[in-house]
Amino acid sequence: MTNQHVLLNVAGGVATVILNDPARFNPLSIPLQNELTETLRRVHADESVRVLVLTGAGRGFCAGADLMAINDSADESMGASTARMMEALTNPLITALRDMPMPVLSVVAGPAAGAGVGLALAADVVLAGDSAYFYLPFMPALGIVPDVGLSWFLPRLVGRARSSALMLLGDRLSARQAEAWGLIWRCVGDGELASERDGLCERLAALPRHAAMEIRRAIDLADRQTLNEQLDYERSRQRDLVDGPCFAEGLQAFKDKRKPTFV
Repeated sequence: MTNQHVLLNVAGGVATVILNDPARFNPLSIPLQNELTETLRRVHADESVRVLVLTGAGRGFCAGADLMAINDSADESMGASTARMMEALTNPLITALRDMPMPVLSVVAGPAAGAGVGLALAADVVLAGDSAYFYLPFMPALGIVPDVGLSWFLPRLVGRARSSALMLLGDRLSARQAEAWGLIWRCVGDGELASERDGLCERLAALPRHAAMEIRRAIDLADRQTLNEQLDYERSRQRDLVDGPCFAEGLQAFKDKRKPTFV
């Protein structure tokens, strides 16, 4: 599948989705969001896909909102238009990524700014090259709150103090610092990015089909449940999963001293 603003390649169980407006650092224009919505829908329905990779074409990941496309309208205010677009297009992109039945890996090379940071952090695993950085211009440059899930993702990943400072000051956060803070999984040299991506895809593709959804759900619940409630949730899930075929294969592989092969 080849579109103008989003490219999709599926090979060996890996679906690579590329934001494709490199001259402008891949902003979330309406055409790009429409194509990305349809692409994610196709990937979700493709049972051959074991891993989804989200990345950007050219020298950046995503520049965030397409501010050049925001115009006054006689029918509604810019705020009303923005809120309507977020409800119809932008926010569903985040829920679509979080609802993917397979692990999602975002690969960030160059800048991820504004809404592009939220898009990257919606993945299960975030890999970045050492030239990458994360930039939140919302409040210091535009006087608006962070969106695309950033006010939810950031405090959970790096805590209130760092989140508040990043949102208020708008300093660029390097990929190296993002790794040190626990915002992303790993930062590697730009020349190592492709090989590291391929290695992660191989490992993620070997997981049980239900791995991503189970881990997302467990982590999300832990944020709002007591310890006793989380213990009960873990007990409930193990009751079902231990009786499933993946545990049987894993147990047999342990006894055979080999790696498991999950169907």
